[in-house]
Amino acid sequence: MTLTLLVKNGRVVNPAKKQDEICDIYIEDGKIRAMGTNLSMCADEIWDATGLVVTPGLIDMHVHLRQPGQSYKETIASGTAAAAAGGFTRVVTMPNTKPVIDSPLIVEGLRYKIEQESHVKVDIIGAVSKGMEGRELAAMGGMVKSGVVAFSDDGHYVEDCDFMRKAMEYSSMLKKVIIDHCEDTHLIADGVMHEGAVSAALGLKGRPAVAEDIAVARDILLAQATGCAVHIAHISTKNAVAMVRRAKAAGIPVTAEVTPHHVIFTDEALRSYDTRFKVNPPLRSEEHRAAVVAGLQDGTIDAIVTDHAPHSWDEKDKEFNIAPSGFVGLETSVGAVLTHLYHTGCMDLATLIEAMSVRPATILHLPAGVLEEGRDADITLLDLQTEWAVDASTFYSQSKLSPFDGMIFKGKPVGTIVDGKIVMKQGEVLA
Repeated sequence: MTLTLLVKNGRVVNPAKKQDEICDIYIEDGKIRAMGTNLSMCADEIWDATGLVVTPGLIDMHVHLRQPGQSYKETIASGTAAAAAGGFTRVVTMPNTKPVIDSPLIVEGLRYKIEQESHVKVDIIGAVSKGMEGRELAAMGGMVKSGVVAFSDDGHYVEDCDFMRKAMEYSSMLKKVIIDHCEDTHLIADGVMHEGAVSAALGLKGRPAVAEDIAVARDILLAQATGCAVHIAHISTKNAVAMVRRAKAAGIPVTAEVTPHHVIFTDEALRSYDTRFKVNPPLRSEEHRAAVVAGLQDGTIDAIVTDHAPHSWDEKDKEFNIAPSGFVGLETSVGAVLTHLYHTGCMDLATLIEAMSVRPATILHLPAGVLEEGRDADITLLDLQTEWAVDASTFYSQSKLSPFDGMIFKGKPVGTIVDGKIVMKQGEVLA
């Protein structure tokens, strides 16, 4: 392990400190020890970052690493290698595993595996309910003692309002956020894509936008009633964005996230019946896509996440109606947002970096998201100008199914540093 590292001449974009300047960073024993211009310390390794952007380590607060129980889809080792390749120094894994992460024993077992196999830092989200069945509260207090950073029944909307109210009250006492997948289950029953003109043309049953709107409205009202911080997962509708905007203005503790695919694609992509584009919530129409971009631009939407959801080829290679939803995203996220948000002029670089580092850290109360002397040396290096073609066959993830496969991106991560150790350089994940 390199004990000392000097990153020189990079453009440091450090939103928490409102810093955007050429700067050197000196790292010793995993910590940032000095930041400034023309640093001349001796170091075991010097990385000349001339022409590169140096940012706080990127954080993905919504991934599925599939362990325990589904290692044929992904493992801690493969998923975190994909994260390192994608420029992420930290990811947060969801609890819809087999068994569900709903007890301290499972949390502690997973933490041990993470310590043994992970390439980057991994935080754990615990389930709201036992088995994510929405009937009995999970061991929330015990899981907090074991280190979970939030609660979610991700992929399952908590239907019972009284149950959700009690969960929020308990979570509020524990000072943890509840992350909710917001789609009313009765309205989306058997739906496989966004309900609209395209679903009608394809003859596929839709999932209406109002299903998300109703669920988001309920959670905002419960957040107001309980004081619990609520985070809306993968927001995708125009009305949901508007409701979160109004709730924030009213001081209700609500935050939200969006994925690159909901920012870039619309339901028009499904005319090919390509299951790589099947996801929940579904890709929406253009009016909804434009609304989530506007929500990112004005800060209504706090974070950009991947919802990295690996599946095996055998699972996805089925009729559209029965194929599972979700696809991988860790290795394409940075390229996608730089290409479609930064290089198009939709968003400035500092705002993008804030949504991928500062705000996730703030929402989950993580000691991350800022470059500062004394802090952990978790750093991402970006090349904003390189054009590259996405080749899913080369992914570190076990799953090679991506709707971005074959697309040309401009901009990519070229370095991932975790606790002062270079874990990815020029696209290669280092052992």
